[in-house]
Amino acid sequence: MTEALGLPPLGDEAAYRQAVAEAVAAAADYYGDGSTPLDDDAYDRLVRRVAAYEEEHPDAVAPDSPTGKVAGGAVSGDVPHTVPMLSLDNVFSPEQLLTWAASLERRLGRPVEAWSVEPKLDGLAVAARYREGRLVQLITRGDGTAGEDVSHAIGAIVGLPDRLPSPATVEMRGEVMMTAAQFEAANLIRVEHEGTPFSNARSGAAGTLRARERPYKVELSFFGYGALGLDDALAPRLAESAHSEVMAYVAGLGVQTTTATGAGIKACADLADVRSRVEEIAGLRTELGLGIDGIVIKTDAAADQVDAGFSSRAPRWAIAYKLPAVEKITRLVEVQWNVGRTGVIAPRAVLEPVQIDGTTVTYATLHNAADIGRRGLLLGDQVTVYKAGDVIPRVEAPVVHLRTGAETPIEIPSACPRCGGEIDTSQQRWRCVQGRLCHALASISYAVARDALDIETLGRLRIEAVLRAGLIADFADLFTLDYDAVLGLDRMGETSTANLLAAIEAAKDKPLNKVFCALGVQGTGRRMSRRIARHFATMDAIRTADIEALQEVEGIGPERAALIVNELSALSPVIDKLAAAGVSMVEPDAELGEPAEDEGLPLTGMTVVVTGSMTGPLAALSRNEMNDLIERAGGKTSSSVSSKTSLLVAGEKAGSKKDKAAKLEIKIASPDEFAALVEAFL
Repeated sequence: MTEALGLPPLGDEAAYRQAVAEAVAAAADYYGDGSTPLDDDAYDRLVRRVAAYEEEHPDAVAPDSPTGKVAGGAVSGDVPHTVPMLSLDNVFSPEQLLTWAASLERRLGRPVEAWSVEPKLDGLAVAARYREGRLVQLITRGDGTAGEDVSHAIGAIVGLPDRLPSPATVEMRGEVMMTAAQFEAANLIRVEHEGTPFSNARSGAAGTLRARERPYKVELSFFGYGALGLDDALAPRLAESAHSEVMAYVAGLGVQTTTATGAGIKACADLADVRSRVEEIAGLRTELGLGIDGIVIKTDAAADQVDAGFSSRAPRWAIAYKLPAVEKITRLVEVQWNVGRTGVIAPRAVLEPVQIDGTTVTYATLHNAADIGRRGLLLGDQVTVYKAGDVIPRVEAPVVHLRTGAETPIEIPSACPRCGGEIDTSQQRWRCVQGRLCHALASISYAVARDALDIETLGRLRIEAVLRAGLIADFADLFTLDYDAVLGLDRMGETSTANLLAAIEAAKDKPLNKVFCALGVQGTGRRMSRRIARHFATMDAIRTADIEALQEVEGIGPERAALIVNELSALSPVIDKLAAAGVSMVEPDAELGEPAEDEGLPLTGMTVVVTGSMTGPLAALSRNEMNDLIERAGGKTSSSVSSKTSLLVAGEKAGSKKDKAAKLEIKIASPDEFAALVEAFL
């Protein structure tokens, strides 16, 4: 069984007993003070190995085994539940989901009438009891039969009102958790009060819910997933209602449900619809701003739930489809300090390799020096690591209770790691005082790349050569290069020199958005440069824009606007040199104050994904050129298909993105069809 799941089997009874002890200890820590040496994925895998061993050795099952028990048997309570508060069984693949559904329908002797699908939130299950509309008691799930009274938390949980708009006597069941914003705020508050940061949002919620006396307030959120009537009038009404109807009733009383997450609750007519919905929620996972570790699939009809019944620990009419972990615990080995093209000094964590969501992670982002201190990180720490946007690994926090005493402070640089010069520490993101001059090669390479000035004949080796010769200090100096000086460089003949200077001369006619992109202003990129250029039309208008004026551009808020103003001030000498050299700094066909996206463009308001090999009129375009084409036609580009995708351009060998778009009923265009749509911009 374990081999089929891709897990190593437990070799003997001693290994089994050790695994049981480890799982029980992890569950006890989590359901105790909220700390845990194992992340959710590691705990699931451990318990699955224990279950596999027990299936093969039924006579060797340990009495304290976590299998078949709510919360792994780690907790109990002294407040009885009105109805047992059970866990859910898990599946881990589409095939296992179909097998479970088929088994359920065999048990019912009929097809399931309708399914309900919603995100599985990564929090703590609680029961909130209202008497005549007033919240009077909060109880944890405990062992499923009885839980712990945590009523001291009443009033500190968003989404769980103290009073309902009607005098209902009802029990709301749901998850208490921290959103990403609440988790960040909680750790800031804890550090301010000389506490250690929570290692992750789940343990932070567990510890906060049980904390009775703290000199500060930490906010939590509640998301309901069910309700029970507690009086003779409401009890039968809710018991006989479909799950979707119950949740509509809960939301109508002002109690927050999973609908507020952005993923919501959806009724599905068949399993094909269920699978499509599962993929849709999984695709939204990184956009929700809170932790989900799976998707819950339930029978919607009350009759199906009654007829399916319960096992000893879980309802037979519901299942949790678990998603791959996006957060793991590993060791912080080293911190490297890198200098970017704008002179920003950024720390990078070197980690013991760890698998997160199917990829091996060795490096992760650390924000800045202040953030390292705020999070209390030490070299050698066990740290939680997660994938931001499912792409960039980031270090979240140390797991303090796993420290051995061998950890050492992280050395913070006192001089620029690249040039040895002074560091400007006036902002959170430190910079070398030389700015772009510290890393001129990277800065100039960025400026002449395809997304900016697109000077093809000016590669890295030639940039290094003109820098070593002292002919340029920044990319603006390229436009005043002397023919004889360039000809005197190694490997530069008359023809290559003439070609290089001709390419540089041609770059003077690039539109404003390309020139602005070449500046490498922090907080901008190719897309934002296009928006700014379309809005202001000239470089002079951009330079004179204040913070308020910049905020009129889509996607620019107060902080980014302030950053751009400061950056442009620092770049004034470069911009002055560009103007003196005759570089055109206007956006063709744009007028001052024009929106970045014209309403008359064919892709206005559309998010477009391109996949596969392009053919026909698009065959010669690179992926960057395709993205540029989409943006010129008024659209936005994305690399992944989701419910927000408007159009998929599918070339040859389109693969899984095309399949996903079809399931989400997203419009799919061939390269020829798309070329016809944007013909005017080719």
